[in-house]
Amino acid sequence: MKHVAVIGAGTMGNGIAHTFAQSGFKVNLIDISDASLKRGMDTIAKNLDRMVAKEKITEADKAETLANITTFTTTEDGVKNVGLVVEAATENVDLKLKIFKQLSDVCPEETILATNTSSISITQIAAVTNRPDKVIGMHFMNPVPIMKLVEIIRGYNTTDEVTNTIMELSKTLGKVPVEVNDYPGFVANRILMPMINESIETLYNGVAGVNEIDTVMKLGMAHPMGPLQLADFIGLDVCLSILEVMYNGFKNPKYAPCPLLVNMVRAGKLGVKSGEGFYDYSENRKAENVSKQFS
Repeated sequence: MKHVAVIGAGTMGNGIAHTFAQSGFKVNLIDISDASLKRGMDTIAKNLDRMVAKEKITEADKAETLANITTFTTTEDGVKNVGLVVEAATENVDLKLKIFKQLSDVCPEETILATNTSSISITQIAAVTNRPDKVIGMHFMNPVPIMKLVEIIRGYNTTDEVTNTIMELSKTLGKVPVEVNDYPGFVANRILMPMINESIETLYNGVAGVNEIDTVMKLGMAHPMGPLQLADFIGLDVCLSILEVMYNGFKNPKYAPCPLLVNMVRAGKLGVKSGEGFYDYSENRKAENVSKQFS
């Protein structure tokens, strides 16, 4: 179990790889292109540089962490001889089912298969594998190296042994694992996403503006950032995907995505990653947005 693979070098994947590598694990980071892997490794290096600047780690710690990570563009090569695979691909059910079917075919039979999904059924994912007893959810929070929580979600067939192994493993990463049951959205997003969606509805209905809504939640409810800014940070496409999973899973209209959210995603206004969402993240507005974030 000291050798793990992480699938996906995006925001969550590189954060998970960073966290395991900094804790002394050997990590195989897998993505479909060298360009994606380079972006992921560059992000890890920059985040480590920030930690060095804050004197949380040394230059030697940084070098050791980076040395613990090896990159691969093929899944079959990247999952050889690993005790755990953590999938952190896009929150798309068809893609995840395809990945887990492949993992089931190429991983050693004792390998535990974990998914970082924030909403999709672990039982559904496990059903396409030849080892449903060894499939589990490890929902890390963003930014992974900083946030302590990991939601541990066991599927219908996940064994106690696998659950306990992943709970203890999470603790070795310096995380606080919390076991939850396998229902759409689990706990974090079942509570968070309706709040974000209602904030968007509040804007859509003209009750208040973006800054006003976020200020009320920051100053009145002691949230570190407002729900609309948080939605931008998560990615509006991700928020929409999670709400759709919950709406389809529960068939409850309270989870139906706000039309404004749907239209913004259609228009490519995805938040920080696209340069514009509820806030403007273009180069000439970055300083303004940073000051708003910490005000």
